[in-house]
Amino acid sequence: MTEVLSESQIAFYRDNGYLVLERHLPDTVIGDIRAEISRFEDEARGMTASNDRLDLEDSHSPDQPRLRRIKLPHKISDIMRKLMFSDHILAPARDLIGPDLRLHTTKLNMKSAGYGAAVEWHQDYAFYPHTNDDILAIGVIIDDMESENGPLMVYPGSHKGPVHDHHVNGVFAGAFNPQDVGLNPSDAVELKGPAGSISIHHGRIVHGSALNTSDRSRRILFYEMMAADAFPIMGSMTKWDGIEDYDTRMLCGEPTITPRLKDIPIRIPQPQPDVPISIYEIQKGLKKRAFGTST
Repeated sequence: MTEVLSESQIAFYRDNGYLVLERHLPDTVIGDIRAEISRFEDEARGMTASNDRLDLEDSHSPDQPRLRRIKLPHKISDIMRKLMFSDHILAPARDLIGPDLRLHTTKLNMKSAGYGAAVEWHQDYAFYPHTNDDILAIGVIIDDMESENGPLMVYPGSHKGPVHDHHVNGVFAGAFNPQDVGLNPSDAVELKGPAGSISIHHGRIVHGSALNTSDRSRRILFYEMMAADAFPIMGSMTKWDGIEDYDTRMLCGEPTITPRLKDIPIRIPQPQPDVPISIYEIQKGLKKRAFGTST
């Protein structure tokens, strides 16, 4: 028996690699997250460089703080940690990839009105290849997400295809140009929805999002997770400090030391560029960008 998803929703995810559940979260939860964001924006005031908590926009200044990401929010926000362990997040994930779930990472991407940074086209799996691809990201939509404010976009069905080369001149750049691999821009789909909705996307689906040039924010909190029997391949960007530490990342169910192997394409994200470990900084290695940049 499934917990929250219908069989047709599961079939849609299997075929297309994504799903949107509209108005999935109570308004009170979204209000609490927005209050937490305000707290971190206040913390950014006076900062001159990104740190291990906050990633600053290129256009940030100490007297005009601009955040593009809150890093690992489950570690610095009790509200976002509590939500991560709730059935609001875990029930749909269990329906899609099973009862035993392990956390990969969390992040809150901030596309603020007028300047929110773009994320170039990529596949999450290119950053962290594993022994199988029962890997997904659940995005909590904090602001109404429409075409005007830079919604997440995906290429439906691309999770069944190759893992594309995300390197430039032999160095991992964390992105690629879809047209260079035969993907038609007109096939990309926007994952839109009102605040309180969630999006779910497969770890291998090609996705990205444009600069937010509207007068409305577009902020989304991502919980990335995988089946407990998906283990990182050596050279992956997945943090690994031994099995004891790895098992502390269990979200629900039981851990295992028996990886499940699946015959899927893998390319190691090495060598890494000599930049801070941030998708925004890594993607600056692209020679040709699909989206604009803020100034």
